[in-house]
Amino acid sequence: MSDSLKGKVALVTGGSRGIGAAIARRLAADGASVAITYAKDASAAAAVVKAIEDAGGKAVAIQADAADTEAVRSAVEKAVATLGKLDVVVNNAGTAIPKLFEETTPEEMDRVIDINVRGVFITTQAALKHMKNNGRIIMIGSCVGERNLTPGLAAYSATKGAVKMFAQSLSREIGGRGITVNNVQPGPIDTDLNPAVGDWATPQKAVTALNRYGHVDEVAALVAFVASPESSYITGANLTVDGGTNA
Repeated sequence: MSDSLKGKVALVTGGSRGIGAAIARRLAADGASVAITYAKDASAAAAVVKAIEDAGGKAVAIQADAADTEAVRSAVEKAVATLGKLDVVVNNAGTAIPKLFEETTPEEMDRVIDINVRGVFITTQAALKHMKNNGRIIMIGSCVGERNLTPGLAAYSATKGAVKMFAQSLSREIGGRGITVNNVQPGPIDTDLNPAVGDWATPQKAVTALNRYGHVDEVAALVAFVASPESSYITGANLTVDGGTNA
């Protein structure tokens, strides 16, 4: 790829699969040393680390459920202890429980809020203690955080709207340190959680302008740009990678 992130250290939450794994691989390809967190699947996380190492990069996997405050804080500390510092944080860990709101249980609501909102808050707060000037904080929000066309995502889209406002607000608090805060908002992306085939995919594909699902590497490419020195005057921005869903 490039050496735009040479000498940088990045933390990607939820980096064992899907969009998170693609982001971890891309940041490593651009020269960063990368720590990823994962909730349960140690073998998937190890496979991402191995792919990065096989390509000549440096990576480490740290087990931490994004809903567990102490585990999240500990993961940030471990990443810094192992890799020496922290320049880039990608808040990618997230979940959706697609069902009509009237049928959603309080436990399901709590799970989505704890991972998608509280986990982002705790990770970011822990990271800021270690982040030097001119760092990068990147949220992985969603195009439904601005405009939702899909029934069954009311609670999820509300959490992504919260992430959007968090990024905008935090950018003003820490801009004096040269740290940028941006929110990358994917649309329908082909992953295990949201495969590009099946009943759930048909309405999502239909509302895109390009009439297709996106690829994880298309999200990772934007994240890599936002993480790079070239993006130094972009902050508080919501950058949508959604094939025109919100056009």
